[in-house]
Amino acid sequence: MRIVIATSLFIGLVFGHWLSPVGAQQSASPETAAQNGYQFTMEVNLTCTPIKSQDNTGTCWSFATASFLESEAMRMGRGAHDLSEMYNVKNVYQDKARNYFLRQGKANFSEGALAHDYLNAAQRYGLVPNEVFNGLRGNETRHDHGEMVAMLEAVLNTAVKRGRVSDNWWAVFRHTLDIYLGESPTEFSYQGQVFTPQSFAESLGFNADDYVHVTSFTHHPFGRPFVLEIPDNFSNGSFQNVPIDELEKIVDQALDAGFTVCWDGDVSERGFQRDKGIAVMPVQENSRDFLRGPVDEVLVDQELRQRVFENLTTTDDHLMHLVGRARDQMGNKYYLIKNSWGEVGEHRGMLYMSTSYFRLKTVAISLHRDALSVEPKTIPPGE
Repeated sequence: MRIVIATSLFIGLVFGHWLSPVGAQQSASPETAAQNGYQFTMEVNLTCTPIKSQDNTGTCWSFATASFLESEAMRMGRGAHDLSEMYNVKNVYQDKARNYFLRQGKANFSEGALAHDYLNAAQRYGLVPNEVFNGLRGNETRHDHGEMVAMLEAVLNTAVKRGRVSDNWWAVFRHTLDIYLGESPTEFSYQGQVFTPQSFAESLGFNADDYVHVTSFTHHPFGRPFVLEIPDNFSNGSFQNVPIDELEKIVDQALDAGFTVCWDGDVSERGFQRDKGIAVMPVQENSRDFLRGPVDEVLVDQELRQRVFENLTTTDDHLMHLVGRARDQMGNKYYLIKNSWGEVGEHRGMLYMSTSYFRLKTVAISLHRDALSVEPKTIPPGE
């Protein structure tokens, strides 16, 4: 069920609320649809590893991308592996610190990052299994980076404030990471073989240049890459720009061909319900009917999508792993998403994202370039 909205009448966005404007055309649907719950029929359900929890950290980008690469390894016949999220969290912190210092504090240093940061770190520093490096010390069973981040920021800001400093600040920064996350392995035994992080990544068939990053915004021309202006893009990564219809088509074609997708977007809307395991964009935002079953949702066009990005109603909140596609009892399309908040909600950590939510709240996607069946050569290597 979808509803057509003229963006010129979409005044509710000024206040950050979803309103149904006069003259909107609502699709016909049985009155009982919102009383029978959500009943999903799977169209595509690709293999992924078990749900994990990022706990009290802002490292969704690492959990999502590690899960994505785990599915990639299985797709390529390289076996099932539990990759370490924290190994490349540690490595990316070093990249962010160097960037922050060289830019004299005029850059982003936070827990956030993007899929390409994990992939680029894996290219430089390799990959390791989680059993070799899990980022937990002593008797710890949950990740909590609050104190660590405060200590890292203190070291970094002191170095920036002092200006010309010795190399000692860098040694202190890296040692702080060692204290909280553990020392990084240089060689390890795994499944009867001895690896370095680099040789282990090679054994999985990993090559960062095989992956592309795609977005859809009109403040840059379509068909060309641009540096996406979001705070967590500290490394100034480029994203290929395509119309939203094409972005949706890319995801559908990837799933049909057996490729999963790393998703980056906004999860702050009321229709994103972790406990219900759904992400929907109902027209009547203040109604609770969407909690009981399918309701009319916003029909998202390119103009509306751009507007909510530029007024910061859509922000870069969260990364997750898109692994399948389903239909509800009314025939509406949803994407099956693997989250990193533990086995919570009706679907034990998985959720179903409607087409409306996907089209409005997706900031970017990452996927293997072989999944691009339509003119893949338009995306330069490494973009």
